[in-house]
Amino acid sequence: MAAVLRAENVFKTYRTGSVVVPALRGVSISVEEGDFIAIMGPSGSGKTTLMNILGLLDRPDEGEVYVRGRATSGLSDDELSSMRLRSIGFVFQQYNLIPVLSALENVELPMVLAGLDRRRRRERAVRLLEEVGVPDVADRRPGEMSGGQQQRVAIARALANEPDIVLADEPTGNLDTESSREVIGLMKALNEERGVTFIVVTHDVEIARMAEKVFKIRDGRLHGVEGL
Repeated sequence: MAAVLRAENVFKTYRTGSVVVPALRGVSISVEEGDFIAIMGPSGSGKTTLMNILGLLDRPDEGEVYVRGRATSGLSDDELSSMRLRSIGFVFQQYNLIPVLSALENVELPMVLAGLDRRRRRERAVRLLEEVGVPDVADRRPGEMSGGQQQRVAIARALANEPDIVLADEPTGNLDTESSREVIGLMKALNEERGVTFIVVTHDVEIARMAEKVFKIRDGRLHGVEGL
């Protein structure tokens, strides 16, 4: 099966004055459609840098990232933004919902940016909130929702433009145990029932147990893959 997302020999170094910090040192990773992958590692291991590069939020110093077989290094910033909007969904630890918008409007936002007409985006947003189990919060703003509800809305938003892949950065990091289990179960159900491809950066061993593959990263290098 062809990879939906692939990084090939990726390097990334950060410089602060005279200090040079190598964040990634020749990382290669291949993600196939329908995968549920966890990336685990200690703080400072490079996993967030890897997530940003896989999500086309940052560019590698060396190496290449391919989305559906298309090399991304030669794309302009506008072309990368367009590819992110249509091919990649994001879920963050802090939810990153827009405080002044309702849950429904937050889910609609990526579709507004993609130019979908009002009726279709409203219908899809309503359906997605139902699929993630929070249809009752459609008119609430983020401050009126629990952490678990906000993360479910964030997952619905990530799915708005039917992306090839969803990248989740510590999606249970701000949730209590019960809400964490519910969110993990939701992501796994979306993976198994809808075929949504997930890459999850996490410290949560429950997510790792559910993942088909676990990539372990340390000091900017991959150190083993479980589940292959």
